[in-house]
Amino acid sequence: MRNALIAGVIAVAAFVLFTSVAAARPAAHAATVATARTGLGVILVDGNGRSLYLFEKDTHGRSACSGLCATYWPPLLSSGKSNTTKGVKRSLVGAIRRADGTRQVTYAGHPLYLFSGDANRGETNGEGLNDFGATWSVLMPSGKKIARS
Repeated sequence: MRNALIAGVIAVAAFVLFTSVAAARPAAHAATVATARTGLGVILVDGNGRSLYLFEKDTHGRSACSGLCATYWPPLLSSGKSNTTKGVKRSLVGAIRRADGTRQVTYAGHPLYLFSGDANRGETNGEGLNDFGATWSVLMPSGKKIARS
């Protein structure tokens, strides 16, 4: 009886984890890259005003963030050509194909990510965190990571 109860609890926990991970994955659409003024200065944000980050572990324009990493740091996905707003250098916007076949938006060759700890516009709670083996940084419109003083 106890083993059946434990198996039931594990099954429910696995279902909840799976549906949470699936819900956390952003839907692919034509993404927007914009700029916003934050406490760190002018940075890149998505169409909803959420800060965009680069991952220092990414190399050669390839994402090194998948699985649990992509749950906490969802990639900015796009189903087609990304939109840009004033202040964004259109020539720096691109895309890569992720291992799962989705298209991730890049800026100056850096795959772009959101941070699950940023709930509101302009929050930069992920800036400088060292998660999943490397540092995360917001980007300036130049395509470089923010210069912290």
